[in-house]
Formats: sequence, structure tokens, C-alpha cells
Amino acid sequence: MPMSWFLLSLALGRSPAVVSLERLVDPHDTARCSLGLSCHLWDGDVLCLPGSIEPASGPVLVPTRLQTELVLRCPQETDCALCVRVVVHLAVHGDWEEPEEKSDWELQEPRNASLLAQVVLSFQAYPTYTRCALLEVQVPAALVLPGQSVGSAVFDCFEAGLGAEVRIWSYTQPRYQKELNVTQQLPDCRGLEVRDSIQSCWALPWLNVSADGDNVRLVLDVSEEQDFGFLLYWDQVQGPLKSWKQKNLTGPQTIPLNHTDLVPCLCIQVWPLEPDSVRTSFCPFREDPRAHRNLWHIARLRLLSSGRWQLDAPCSLRAKMALCWQAPDQGPCQPLVPPMLQENVTVNKPHEFPLLRSHPNLCVQVSSWEKVQLQECLWADSLGPFKDDMLLVEMRTGPNNTSVCALEPSGCTALPSNASTRAAHLGEQLLHDFRTQQCVQLWNDDDLGALWACPMDKYIHKRWVLVWLVCLLLVAALFFLLLLKKDRVKAAPRARTALLLHSADGAGYERLVGALASALSKLPLRVAVDLWSRRELSAHGALAWFHGQRHRTLQEDGVVVLLFSPAAAAQCQQWLQHQTVEPGPHDALASWLSCVLPDFLQGRVAGRYVGVYFDGLLHPDAVPAPFRAAPLFSLPSQLPGFLDVLQGGCAPRPGRLADRAEQVAQALRAALDSCTSHSGAPGCGEAWDPGPYPALE
Repeated sequence: MPMSWFLLSLALGRSPAVVSLERLVDPHDTARCSLGLSCHLWDGDVLCLPGSIEPASGPVLVPTRLQTELVLRCPQETDCALCVRVVVHLAVHGDWEEPEEKSDWELQEPRNASLLAQVVLSFQAYPTYTRCALLEVQVPAALVLPGQSVGSAVFDCFEAGLGAEVRIWSYTQPRYQKELNVTQQLPDCRGLEVRDSIQSCWALPWLNVSADGDNVRLVLDVSEEQDFGFLLYWDQVQGPLKSWKQKNLTGPQTIPLNHTDLVPCLCIQVWPLEPDSVRTSFCPFREDPRAHRNLWHIARLRLLSSGRWQLDAPCSLRAKMALCWQAPDQGPCQPLVPPMLQENVTVNKPHEFPLLRSHPNLCVQVSSWEKVQLQECLWADSLGPFKDDMLLVEMRTGPNNTSVCALEPSGCTALPSNASTRAAHLGEQLLHDFRTQQCVQLWNDDDLGALWACPMDKYIHKRWVLVWLVCLLLVAALFFLLLLKKDRVKAAPRARTALLLHSADGAGYERLVGALASALSKLPLRVAVDLWSRRELSAHGALAWFHGQRHRTLQEDGVVVLLFSPAAAAQCQQWLQHQTVEPGPHDALASWLSCVLPDFLQGRVAGRYVGVYFDGLLHPDAVPAPFRAAPLFSLPSQLPGFLDVLQGGCAPRPGRLADRAEQVAQALRAALDSCTSHSGAPGCGEAWDPGPYPALE
């Protein structure tokens, strides 16, 4: 014996849950009013033209509420039609206007008048059937009280088909307010005690739905040789029904279905193949758990473009969408903190992502009843596999106050933190990457905060035995080669590094510094200057860049060259007298001054620093006293001595040194002439005139 998984007896006839309806014998439309009101129904239908809203010059009668009731119109005992009775509740709105100069008799006369209103009832049965009826309702003067309900009018009735969806409007002519409306889904033969009264219900089939394991059967109990139409469709909230299978059959019939095809909105429609027959629809799987599970298995998330997505499903779903962060370890997808606004999902309709940039680790979760039903990482195909990135959450807690935490399986770890998590161990490095904009911003909200994806590849040390062995062999081979070529390496010493530090005194002075740097780079010197490292300087900040370059230069036995202009000398003097504040992130001179000044104050100058000023721009006495502890040269007049100090023990023979000095001098003279050709030229400062260029010393 097959076990019945689901048994639904949909006998299209009498049932314990059916409703008994009032019967009307009169085949014509009628109207009646509550006590005190008088009603008149116009013969025939009228045009359904609401018109625009007009202002009332006094009290008017308007509809305030609509009610409907189902009745049967039965000219004969066994020949009835389903009919909708409409009850309109009425009230007085507005008040009498106060004329400016009227006699007492003229003021009281209109207030003793009754009110007459033309109330239109508009009826529409989906999709095209429409008709309108007009009721004249009169209210006696005794009941004309502004703002008070005066009673109701009853209209019998609008005929409608079984199972139809109807909509009713009510308004007055002329119209003084927005029309009222009500929508109602009418029952079919199964929900009413009408099988013996409505002839179209006599021939409808009986239906049983049952299942044996995974085999679902629709059993239609129809008399022999009776022809009927059968339709399976998806009843969607958005738009009309979507047909799936339609057949013309002869009863009785057993129709098999696959259990995976069952979804909550799968409905069945049957009707006799006769003219003007009634179609009866029913949806037996709306509450079935298996149908709901199948729906989520069928549903699919689809990426339409970089910022748009869509949930495809045959039925409407009550669900919400949220974004989450999926780590490469395939653990649970972490909800974003702070959570982005969850959006109600409408199936088969495009939705927008609130993102600035896509990322393969960002996934979409669709939840229903607080349970995640569907998760898709939509960007994994276009952007590649998951990345080992850390998601940093920037939260704005005040106008100028922010906090940063790292999203981990245990929660959002504040940075810096003493916790024993991966993000806590790398807290300082992550904060540095965040502050130096090495992370990618994925989302930003002026009130809540922002999301940043920070790469973690540089912090991961994967230890593979084979790789280590290869590395050790390579190191050993290199060490052996170095031993063999030790003499050659000694004979070819590496070029010395020269770090040029200057002040940002304008375009003219920067061209002069650039000319010096370019000329020195053609010698056996490795030149570093901030003019050639703007991007790196912007990324790390002036203070960090100058500190790192100074440390690297001195560690490699290089030399730091301090270029003094009139403005630089003045600012150094102010710094020494504590007349300036701490350096800002873009104050180049204050940044490098804070790096080198401790060496001068502690006597660590010899062989490490050289001072330089340009001929005609600065008197040597203007250089602050502490910086005169280093060798001081005026360029280009003292270029040979300057180059000799720069190259240290690697200086060439005297003749070659003079040639190099002349090459550098030629480049400097052209730039210096351009800088000082106009008095007070931008960036050259106030020139000090020592006379013509002296010969090279």
C-alpha cells in the first residue's frame, strides 16, 4: 500500500467549510439608504470619469468607507450568479462660508437646506470588465452637521465570475476628495454553497493530490468522456500567472508530477470545455514544506553587472539580502560590521549593491525567517579565487573620531589589541597599511564608516621543505662564487650614496636642486632626492621617507648633503630658537631637520654630512652655527673640494676630478642663471650679490 505523503481532497462541490449566501430574486439593480436618507439609482450605467478634485464652497456629502458582501442573484432556483453588494458610508465635510455683508435672513437660509450628492460606484473585474452605477443621495437639513457621519447607501449588486479578482471605487460628481477603493478576491465553487445553484459548477471535476515516495499524482475524478481543460501554472505576485503545462483532456485522468517540480506557487486550473465555462484555480502546495525546500533549491543569484544583481525564482519569496565576508579557509561567511542596510528581495527584479568596488571575498546572503537560505560569491568568477585579505572596518564615532577593527571569525578585533588572534598579532602593520592607503576601500558611508580590504600576502610565511632546500643550495653556491671573486669585488667598490636634503622654496629653486642631482648622478654616485620620489613620499609621509633614506644612506657609508637657501637658513634658525611647532606631514624642511639635527647636536657629523649653498644666493655666515660643524661648500665655485668629499676614498686622479667638476659646474651655472636672472624670482629667495662667479677652486 502506498503511503500518502500529502492528501488533499479538493472536491469541487460541498464542503464543511463552505459559506451560505443570501439570495436575491430581483434580476435588476436596486439601491436603498439608511434611516433618514433618500436614495435614487439612475437607470443604466454611466461613464466612469472621476474628473479632477474641485474645492467645495460649503458642506458637501462624501463617501468615507466602502464595504462589500457576497450574495447570489437567482432569477430561478437553480440558475444563480455570484454578485457583489456594495455599502457606502457617507459623511458631511466642510462648512458654510461666511459672506461679508449679509442679513440675518440670508445667513440662515442656506444653513436650513438639505444636501444632495451624486455618488458613483465603479466596478472592475480583472482584466477588462468595467461598469459604473450612479446613486443620488439626499440628506435632510437636520442631519447636515459638518464632520459627522449621516448614514449609508446600499447597492445591489455587481455580478462577477467565480474566482475573479474585483476592484471597486467610490467618488462623487463633482469630486471633492480622493476616491475610495477596495480589492477583493472572489471564491470559486469550492468555497461557496453554490454547487446546486450555479450551473457552471455542476460539471467541475474532483481532484486528489497524493504521493508514493517521490512520485506525485494528480487524480482528476471526471465522468467518462467529459472533456475539460487542465493548466499547471506559477502564481506570481508580480505580474500575471506564468503558464507551465496546459492540456485538453478527457476524464477520468491521473497526471504524474516529479516531486522536485513542486513549489509553493504551483497552482492548478480546471474547466469544462464548454462556452463561457467557469475556470477554477487552486494552489495545494502553498504550505507544503517540501515545496518550500524545492523553491530554495531552484532559486539562483545572478550578477548582472559590477553593481547589480538579481534573484531568479519561479515564486515570490519573503527574504532579505545582506553582504558578508568569506575568508579563504572556507569558514562561515562573516556578516559585515556595521551591517549594511538589509534589503527586502523582490524576485526576478534587478537590485543595486551599495559598493564602491567589488572583491572576490564579498558574498551575498539571502535569508528567510532569520535563516540563511542562499549564499553566492558573485564576483569569484570574474575576479578570481578568494584572496587572503583582512577586512578592516572603520567606524566613525564622532565628527573627528574614528576607530578601526579587523573582521575575524571571533568578531571584530579592535586595532591595536592584546588579543591572541591573527589580526591582533599584526595590528601595528595593518594600521600602518590602513593609514598609508595601502588598503582598498570597498564601501563608504559618511555617517557609519567605511570598509577596507588589506592584503595579507606579505605577512604570510609558508614553509616548504623543498623550497628551503633549494634556497640553501642557492645560498651556498652564491657564497662559493663570492669567495672565488673576492678580489674582483674589492677592485670594483660600489658607488657611494648621496642624499640631497633641501627646502621647498618654489619652482626655480627646485630646478636648481634637480640640476645638481642630475649632474651628480652621472658621476659614480647613487643620488637620492625627494624630487624623484614624489609617489613614495606621498604614500609614506615626509617624516617617514626622510628618516628611512637617512638611515639607509648612513648605514651604507654614504653622505647626507644639506642644501641651504635663504629661506632654509631662516627656518633652521627659527627651529633652533623653538619658534616653530612640530612638523606637519607635508613640511619637508621641518621633517628632515628633525632627522638630522640630533646628529649635529651630539657631534656625530664627521664623514656623514656636508653643507652646500649656491653662489650668489646665500652668505656663508647665514648658515646656522651648529651646521657649520660639517664641511661647507659654495657651488659651483668650490665644486672640486665638494666632489672630493662626496667620493671619499674612491676619488679619481686630480685631472679626472677637474673634468668632472667642470661638467657639474656647467649644468649648475645654467640653472643658477635662470634662478637669479630676475630679482626676487620665485624660489630663489633674496639674492646676495658677491660679484661675478669666481673660478673653480
